[in-house]
Amino acid sequence: MGNVSIIMVFTLSALNETMNHRIVLFSLTLLCYCVILLLNVALIVTIVLDRSLHEPMYILSCVFFMNGLFGTTGFYPHFLSYVLSPVHGISYSGCLIQALVLHSFACGDMSILAVMAYDRYLAICRPLQYHSIMTKQKILSLVCFSCIAPICMVSVNIILTSRLKLCSSEIHRLYCGNWNIVKLACSSADTTVNSIVSYLTIFFYVLHGFYIFGTYMFLMKSCINSLESRNKFMQTCVPHLVSLITFLVAIMFDLMHMRFGSKDTSQTLQNFFSIEFLLIPPIMNPLIYGLKTTKIRKTILFILKVKN
Repeated sequence: MGNVSIIMVFTLSALNETMNHRIVLFSLTLLCYCVILLLNVALIVTIVLDRSLHEPMYILSCVFFMNGLFGTTGFYPHFLSYVLSPVHGISYSGCLIQALVLHSFACGDMSILAVMAYDRYLAICRPLQYHSIMTKQKILSLVCFSCIAPICMVSVNIILTSRLKLCSSEIHRLYCGNWNIVKLACSSADTTVNSIVSYLTIFFYVLHGFYIFGTYMFLMKSCINSLESRNKFMQTCVPHLVSLITFLVAIMFDLMHMRFGSKDTSQTLQNFFSIEFLLIPPIMNPLIYGLKTTKIRKTILFILKVKN
């Protein structure tokens, strides 16, 4: 049993310096989570109930919003509970599950955006074959890929992490991340395999990013000479690009801070950097799609008019 951790509870210590303002922090966090729930659920329900939106692009958008709810639910409820708690602990199994959910959410966003880029390529560059290619079976397989592949890949990382013997239980973050747990491994523990699998996972999703940017650069060149194609690109592709850039900027802030950030940086700012990807994209994405995507915007306005 030498490779099994005997640590049963982790301490999340990133809130220690801000507990004098716990009521304000709780209120702001609850407000943000309610806004995230309201915006994402509203668009999901709109797409599900309106048959005119039962097209590949909107189905993929619906999956995108669902993934946002999946990721934020892995963080906010637990965070809200321990903001008001005097003990900032999380069980060993709960920590692994949270790491699985948050990493799967981040990877899932990249997968879904890659599938959306493929869908837009077919719609704009191969419109005559679009419906014969994007069949119900094809959409189902793409949705399954974008949802299941991230969970499977992250699960491998989590399983490898669960086999490590840990010599510390303090995580200086607001949530559990896989690499934060690996860093707690005893000096005698071999984390080589963990590092290799982790870098392979990162490389796989970096390729997603290159594919997405490459696809949209190609689409921009293809649409430049056609007014109709340019309008189609602006209405259906720009939201995807803005979502991708917003997500990558939020992730990069956290990664750059972990790699190059000063220890003198205030704990509040460090905490903000660490949760940007759980705060900004889940709020921005439904706003971008709701305002920029014409059919969704018209449907929402119609529903609001009917209610009034």
